[in-house]
Amino acid sequence: MSRSRQAPGAIAAHAQPRAAGGSRARVIIVGGGAIGSAIAYFLSLHGEDFEVTVIERDFTYRRASSALSASSIRQQFSSPVNIRMSQFGIEFFRSIGEILQVDGQAPEIGLVEPGYLYLASEVGAALLRRNHALQRAHEVAVALMTPHELQQHFPWLSTDGVLLGSLGLSGEGWYDGYSVLQAFRRKAVSQGVRYVQADATGFSRDATGRIAAVDIRIEGRHERRACEFAVAAGGPWVASIADWADIDLPVRARRRSVFSFSCPTRLAACPLVIDTTGIWFRPEGDRFICGFSPSAHQDPDEPPLDVDYPAFDDFIWPALAARVPAFEAIRMTGAWAGYYEMNTYDHNAVLGLHPGCGNLYFAAGFSGHGLQQTPAVGRGIAELIRDGHYRTLDLADLGFERLIEGRPLLEHNVI
Repeated sequence: MSRSRQAPGAIAAHAQPRAAGGSRARVIIVGGGAIGSAIAYFLSLHGEDFEVTVIERDFTYRRASSALSASSIRQQFSSPVNIRMSQFGIEFFRSIGEILQVDGQAPEIGLVEPGYLYLASEVGAALLRRNHALQRAHEVAVALMTPHELQQHFPWLSTDGVLLGSLGLSGEGWYDGYSVLQAFRRKAVSQGVRYVQADATGFSRDATGRIAAVDIRIEGRHERRACEFAVAAGGPWVASIADWADIDLPVRARRRSVFSFSCPTRLAACPLVIDTTGIWFRPEGDRFICGFSPSAHQDPDEPPLDVDYPAFDDFIWPALAARVPAFEAIRMTGAWAGYYEMNTYDHNAVLGLHPGCGNLYFAAGFSGHGLQQTPAVGRGIAELIRDGHYRTLDLADLGFERLIEGRPLLEHNVI
């Protein structure tokens, strides 16, 4: 997974360089979405140590995954590290108004916690049980339900073809992702972080292979910004950033369409439902939104951000109506498309240093669950930069080593 020539142990004795004369170390973050802004925020808590600059090409965030996400959070994962990250994430989001307030103005992200409901047919029931055992071992509030129990709890739900359901009882729900992004950004700026609207175009490296500067294009001119640390947080386009350092990163932009629809019937206590077909839906105000993940042969790299409208009529609507009879009368009211930054290796984040470049940090490849992991990732990468290791939550399972050594950390609950 790497074109770098340095041995994996080359950065084992990771040192923390400082700028000349003992001044603050310069950190440049390429990518100012939710992940990049969270890293900037946590670094700026130590403003005496770091001078943080974020390079973001589009301050409107028109194509940013943070703005186009369905913005949900769950603890029903099949990997312990993902569970722990979301447990920290939900606690952070519950207190985000207090934590990220600026000049007495508290951000409001509209967090609600109706839970996730995974439905399994006979084919998927064994996996659901295994995941449930893992989740309970990590103190996730989740309940397995039989078809009869599901109908008692959700009378609007058809259980045809369902053998088992898994319902999150606490700590799962949704919120406004764009508000999360802006909250991190505003707080970071208030603590001294500088945001620069520019195109990052490459890295300049010193004789040891470390990143000495980030090259940018701003208002038609080229500049070189020196740094002691660089962070690649470019979302779906992060692989091109890795290329600048001769690193092969298996992250690709994959389009996901989200559809909004209305239904004349109210569904009481409706959670986010993941159907046996892979289609998901959840309430959004007085309406619903839904989506699905295409099959591998229909999921190309970085297609245009055009909504896959035929999928709604041909696949989604029939499946929705079969699962919720009231959805026979739905009407589509809108749609949009955004990119997942898909880690094609194992559908999990890639975090931290690459062994071939001792001061280039990655926060990439979240495969659809990055926004909910933003607080944990921001804190974790900031700890790595400041201390050289994780201090609060060990995210080492998500490091580059697994890619290099051929040890995939498979996440079975990818939506």
